[in-house]
Amino acid sequence: MAYPEDLLSEGEQVVIHKHPHWKMLVLPYLVLVVTLGVGIWLFTLAQDAGSPWDSISSIAIGVVALAVIAWLFLAPLFRWRTTHFIVTTDRVMAREGVIKRTGIDIPMSRISSVRFEHGLIDRIFGCGTLIVESSSQEPLEFDDIPQVEKVHSHIYREVNDNPYDDYRPSGAPQPTQPYTQPPDRR
Repeated sequence: MAYPEDLLSEGEQVVIHKHPHWKMLVLPYLVLVVTLGVGIWLFTLAQDAGSPWDSISSIAIGVVALAVIAWLFLAPLFRWRTTHFIVTTDRVMAREGVIKRTGIDIPMSRISSVRFEHGLIDRIFGCGTLIVESSSQEPLEFDDIPQVEKVHSHIYREVNDNPYDDYRPSGAPQPTQPYTQPPDRR
């Protein structure tokens, strides 16, 4: 899904658009399976009891199961789906939220360093934490970024692709000013 073009500046292009890694949905899917299993088991126990409270207990079990599924499965699923990490030619953006939307934009010119961290589990899943330091703020951490090393490389290249900074790829000519001897003022 492309990021809405009307939210980009003139000449700005999306380089990377990602949602958090799917590993953050493992626990909600596990909760869904366990809730459905326990709910079905309790429902069959309530029906086998043969009491006049069968319909009330079945409704109560269904309501509790739906509440657990909505809170521990649907909410994280919507949060995952509405969380975006976007790298454009001009900035790094993060957007998240369903009802309350939050976002942050970091211009490429303000980024002083970018690094990543990933432990063993993150390396197995192919994701990690991206840490972006801007010149005036605390470092910002973006968790569960898929292919974090590639994203890190893209941001580094975009930051250092400024023709007015000191970085030049190897083999590129270095712009130099001829050195002139200052006049002797004795």
